[in-house]
Amino acid sequence: MSKNKLAFKPNDFVVYPAHGVGKVVSIEKNDIAGIEMEMFVISFEKDKMTLRVPTNKAESTGMRNIASSDVITKAMTTLKGRAKVKRVMWSRRAQEYEQKINSGDLISIAEVVRDLHKQDEGKEQSYSERQLYEAALERLTRELAAANSQDEAATQEEIDTVLGNRTAAA
Repeated sequence: MSKNKLAFKPNDFVVYPAHGVGKVVSIEKNDIAGIEMEMFVISFEKDKMTLRVPTNKAESTGMRNIASSDVITKAMTTLKGRAKVKRVMWSRRAQEYEQKINSGDLISIAEVVRDLHKQDEGKEQSYSERQLYEAALERLTRELAAANSQDEAATQEEIDTVLGNRTAAA
């Protein structure tokens, strides 16, 4: 592996911070403005999107492999913790949540899910809270499903169980 190239192969699942989990479909060479560039072609099936990332820019974009089992364990432990909601204006918190989701960091995404999970049934979530929660939950679910080679529905049930147990214990 050269200094600035990550070793991704076709059929590898990868995480691209701004879009979540995708699958490397191929590695192709394209001629762009007279310069030959090698690109990872990444498919995001759920979003019906294909992304081409120059192989020499993959690392600087934050593209990475699916989380290791250690990171997954930490993310699940994070979900079990108590919500840590800062007492700042919602717009500021929403901005922080958005940054965590787009960081591509699994533990940060788990923190958003934990913090925005509606604990008491009587309290309604605002539209923007629900949107952020669902975005974080989807990213978390997709990555855990890819890492564990299981379907997203089963992974979603596991996450719901962890969050449900946390609510019951509260």
